[in-house]
Amino acid sequence: MVILFALLTALSNAVSVTTQHIASTADPRRDSGWRLVLYLFRNPLWLLGWVALAGSFLFQALALHNGLVSVVQPLLVTELIFALLLRQFWLHQSIRPVTWGGGVLTCAGLAVFLVAGEPRGGRPTPTSHHWIVAGASCTVAAAALAALAQWGSPGRRAALYASAAAVMWALVAVFIKTVTDTFTQFGVGGMFLHWPVYALAVSGVAGVLLEQAALHVGPLRSSQPFLVIIDPLVSIALSVWLFDEHFLPNAAILAVAAVGFAVMCIGVVLLTQTTPATMDADIAK
Repeated sequence: MVILFALLTALSNAVSVTTQHIASTADPRRDSGWRLVLYLFRNPLWLLGWVALAGSFLFQALALHNGLVSVVQPLLVTELIFALLLRQFWLHQSIRPVTWGGGVLTCAGLAVFLVAGEPRGGRPTPTSHHWIVAGASCTVAAAALAALAQWGSPGRRAALYASAAAVMWALVAVFIKTVTDTFTQFGVGGMFLHWPVYALAVSGVAGVLLEQAALHVGPLRSSQPFLVIIDPLVSIALSVWLFDEHFLPNAAILAVAAVGFAVMCIGVVLLTQTTPATMDADIAK
């Protein structure tokens, strides 16, 4: 069930990113600021992306409540595979064989990483000191990346905004896991008497704003690799630091898992760089 809910999260994310990217780049006047917000709120496709985003949050909460962060978050890389399927069968785009090859590499590398590394362990309640270090580190890193994204080419800006968003989404994931535990212990009313739900709200808003900025300022092929690679990397680091999750203590097996993760990253880059550059039908560039 953990794997199923993680895959449903990836599917919902693919729908959300695809629809919101189409909507955010469809404005013929290329508005910004509050004019862009007004335009998007009048766009049904953008609102559909929000429904999908809400679904992804629910499925991710269900997956993280009973699963390990170091398992659930890497599985979200399959978002790219679902996005390819959406492009092929919903948008009727022509997807090149090399792109599907990147998808195969992504899935194969992910499978090797999870099977060889075999993440395990975990503790339900991180210490306050660990929370402070994790929250401060992610916030500072995301803020620095967002600041650097104010200058440069559209591709560079999109990549930096996406990197900042990915850091925040990793922080959101560990907050989600903690909030679900708080909910099961204290119920709905008690959940709002504890800090994790408010930290989740703030980090979630930051993640949404940064991702929207990444989708708006540059091409999807510049932002998407960073969104889907940095998120699991930071999530794994947070899972080890906060929840004491760990991998098999065997150097050879860990090397195989690392190679699997590297192959997954290569597949992601190959897939995203050969995916059609626009959301128009029958484009195979």
